[in-house]
Amino acid sequence: MKKSLFLFLVLFFVGASSCKKDQYKDIPNVYVNLYLNINSTLYMELNNVGGWVNITGGYQGILVYRESTDLFMAYERTCPYDPDVSGAMIVVDTSGLTMSDGICGSRYLILDGSVVNGPATLPLKQYRTEFDGNTLHIYN
Repeated sequence: MKKSLFLFLVLFFVGASSCKKDQYKDIPNVYVNLYLNINSTLYMELNNVGGWVNITGGYQGILVYRESTDLFMAYERTCPYDPDVSGAMIVVDTSGLTMSDGICGSRYLILDGSVVNGPATLPLKQYRTEFDGNTLHIYN
């Protein structure tokens, strides 16, 4: 009886919380299929681990970060807190360790796009990457 009551209460609270309107709007899905020659002078910041560059693509731009020799991260620059706000775009902080949105103040870890602080609760939207030693493929 106690187990049944406990299960009922858990399911009730989960159900009740899922009825709340989601306070965050989804970032529109945009087709992304980009190839970057990182040896190009356009992307020379990506020649070094820890380097990053903003590129055109995605919904409001893509931030590309080189995490290691073979691993790149590609983040949508639209802040997930409120993607409809004009100018709500992610920029790399001077430390180079975090990214932030100057409108809502949310901060994200550059290594994985997770929320460090701020009103945002969703991580940054990521795109897939593949690197063959010269060309970086960014896609969804």
